[in-house]
Amino acid sequence: MKTIISMDWVREHLNDDNVVIVDCRFYLQDPNKGYHEYKASHIKGAVYFDLERDLSGPVSKHGGRHPLPDIKQLAFKLGDVGIDHNKTVVAYDNENGSIAAARFWWLLKYMGHDNAFVMDESYSAWVEKGYPTEDKKSFNTSTQFIPRVNEEMLVRQSEVQDQMKNPDGRALIDARAEDRYLGKSEPLDKKAGHIPSAENWFWKDNIAADGKWKSNEELKERFAPLKDKKSITVYCGSGVTACVNILALNAAGITNVKLYPGSWSDWVSYSENPIESK
Repeated sequence: MKTIISMDWVREHLNDDNVVIVDCRFYLQDPNKGYHEYKASHIKGAVYFDLERDLSGPVSKHGGRHPLPDIKQLAFKLGDVGIDHNKTVVAYDNENGSIAAARFWWLLKYMGHDNAFVMDESYSAWVEKGYPTEDKKSFNTSTQFIPRVNEEMLVRQSEVQDQMKNPDGRALIDARAEDRYLGKSEPLDKKAGHIPSAENWFWKDNIAADGKWKSNEELKERFAPLKDKKSITVYCGSGVTACVNILALNAAGITNVKLYPGSWSDWVSYSENPIESK
């Protein structure tokens, strides 16, 4: 399935009124850096969406570090920059694996917008190729985005508990680095380890050595052990890098995939939830 689109395609469609390009650059260690970079230089015509201000909701006791945003508010923001169900939307960022862009892609899919993609490679690669950039804020004619939410694309904490106790042909996969999965390190959350029964499928293993996404055939080979599962639930630290795995699974033709939005940071907010470290 086509979920990742080339930089050349994006360049060829810069003046297409039916294409909206979205800059999603974001850095956890410096939350304002992505927007500052966007203001300094971005792909010609691109609009900006911030991981924490636009693509996440307020943090509370439960729900994880990046809860899902209010869907009505996000729908308004999408319409305000010219995105509706007739537009082709391409998201990019500056991380190998397009972390925040994958989150944006997943949210669009969750809200019923099928014609959404992530650009292969990073903004830095775009600049290195000398493709068109600008430093002025981009504006599109506003429209109305009507969300058609697909609740089948996510699972709640209680459902993960049920899956942990009774897999019944379902897979639970952890997208974090192996050290975090094994509980050897935990730089962000208050407890280390993983959800019992979860397998470790590191999100960065979807990316080739040259920084490009692996081909669909390579991703099919990577995820072959999961292709016959009844369903696949993906989690990470806060529901963001998990979207990279979901994007890659879709590229491999595996679509029965769900996101646990709160992920590990939500799971450990419940003191009674079991933790495994090994």
